[in-house]
Amino acid sequence: MLNGRGPVAIALLSGGLDSMLAAKVVLEQGIRVIGVNFSGAYCPAPSSGKSAAQRAAEQLGIELVTLPIDREFIGMVKHPRHGWGKNMNPCIDCHTLMIRKAWEWGRGEVRSQKPEVRIQKSGAEPEIGALERSEPRADFIITGEVLGQRPMSQNRQALVRVAKESGTEGRLVRPLSARLLDETEPEKEGLVERGRLLDIQGRSRKRQFGLAAQYGLREFPTPAGGCLLTDRIFSARLREAFEHGEDSVETVELLRFGRHFRLPSGARVVVGRDKDENRELLSRAPKDSGVIDGTAIPGPLCLLIPGRSDDLKAAAAICARYSDKRAEKQVKLKVKGTEIEVAPAPADEVAAWRIG
Repeated sequence: MLNGRGPVAIALLSGGLDSMLAAKVVLEQGIRVIGVNFSGAYCPAPSSGKSAAQRAAEQLGIELVTLPIDREFIGMVKHPRHGWGKNMNPCIDCHTLMIRKAWEWGRGEVRSQKPEVRIQKSGAEPEIGALERSEPRADFIITGEVLGQRPMSQNRQALVRVAKESGTEGRLVRPLSARLLDETEPEKEGLVERGRLLDIQGRSRKRQFGLAAQYGLREFPTPAGGCLLTDRIFSARLREAFEHGEDSVETVELLRFGRHFRLPSGARVVVGRDKDENRELLSRAPKDSGVIDGTAIPGPLCLLIPGRSDDLKAAAAICARYSDKRAEKQVKLKVKGTEIEVAPAPADEVAAWRIG
């Protein structure tokens, strides 16, 4: 009990099993846990329905706050202090930044400029708005990291580095491996009982699956595919975008959809692959873009960024190439409500312009 109230923990909640178990282990000690998740940019969005983090929060019966991947994250990806993994994934730097931002939020030190989304314990519809100032500040933060599970980013040295560089040294508890790590301040203060924390290490997940059954946690994703920065194609697109000075959050989010091409002029062309992507592209079209509509053929919807008139025919030719009339000599497409007629681009030309 601290200042007449029970302790409060912020949990970095990805929706994966390890983060769920870390939260559950702390919940079992009667501690209030508030989940924090990040979304946008290179974090994959659910194809439909609720995100993994939302489903995890509902199973755990805790609140969930979702914070945005903002420009600071993009800058970190461009110039990571500790380098990238196999693709464009700066795991140590990214995890450090997420922990720092979640901790700052939990302490009331920084408020996101975008609204946070809170999922209530009841599973009711999300409320939009910042956490009220009267809410108790967090006493510590927890993550689902497991000592030795990832040789590069979860070895002992890396765990120490993340705690120090995130500004949470002494306040960062890893419940799944805590008994193998140095004692933290919440343990010394009696907020957390060290003997009820765990000593999991290594890459085997046998103990985690056993704990999931024990706690009745039945719905969780497989431990892969949680970050687009580990994806080869997305990483190639992102690297190419950075080389062309395109580093806005909106551009990074756009890289998740469609096929991408770079015209000789430097303009970008994005081609939708199905109806859902056509809708996404239309909703995300930058103000300076041109929209080429081939959906009536049927065919894709395409974006030309920026929408310069000099590039319009080349972009329309790419669009025609991916329509059902790609074998015809001339194809009619709509641009700003009027029709233009172009020849579908040759396969080798399209291949040469394609990104990733």
